[in-house]
Amino acid sequence: MAITIQKLIQYKQQQRPIVVLTAWDYLIAQLLDDSGVDLILVGDSMAAVWGYQNTLPISLEEMIYHAKAVRRGVKQALMVVDLPFMTYQESVTQAMRSAGKVLKETGATAVKLEGGYPQMIDTISRLVQAGIPVMGHVGLTPQSVNQIGLRQQGKTEESRDRILQEAIALEQAGVFSMILEHIPADLAFKITQKVSVPTIGIGAGSHCDGQVLVTSDLLGLSEKQPPFAKVYTNLRETITQAVGEFSKEVREGKF
Repeated sequence: MAITIQKLIQYKQQQRPIVVLTAWDYLIAQLLDDSGVDLILVGDSMAAVWGYQNTLPISLEEMIYHAKAVRRGVKQALMVVDLPFMTYQESVTQAMRSAGKVLKETGATAVKLEGGYPQMIDTISRLVQAGIPVMGHVGLTPQSVNQIGLRQQGKTEESRDRILQEAIALEQAGVFSMILEHIPADLAFKITQKVSVPTIGIGAGSHCDGQVLVTSDLLGLSEKQPPFAKVYTNLRETITQAVGEFSKEVREGKF
């Protein structure tokens, strides 16, 4: 049975952990879906697939291109697409157009937006009112890398309270779920207990309603992994070895 937004909320109520991974093409999406992942995120972290140094350069068109391929590989999981940097921050109208374009052209269920400041809360509320499901994202927000860096957020009492209030505001604005990235575990636990929608942690401890990793990190494909990512295998090494063996056989006339 296909995963729905209502089912994710039910999972939180049942204390059934939610599994989330990212995908960037048909083959990876199909493998994740067949493995029983609950939610597949077409994240702007795929900027690494394009060779970008961070998530800022990736465009809406590039996101849609990949999301279309992912959609064809997904049969059961809920599919969410990130809105990339500066495709929703300018105005509600811009956000509405970007989100609508993503849903219409990719067949995704929802979009994800970063931030919980007042202007973003208004934008999210308007999107939800228009019938566009939204996943929120607080804590470390990679699209703000030039402003806050990639360090853990919520270390001071002031920032802890701000992140908590942003999470509460996101729920009130109508998000169906939210990412909690790179914040102290006790803060993530407090937010998870406070809000009625599922929290998905990444570098936020084990007490969230679910966990997400960037799939290329999990598989050991990334050049650099964040400190909170766990590598379950080393496909970078495996692929390099396989290509090396093939190359050797070709050059020696054995293939």
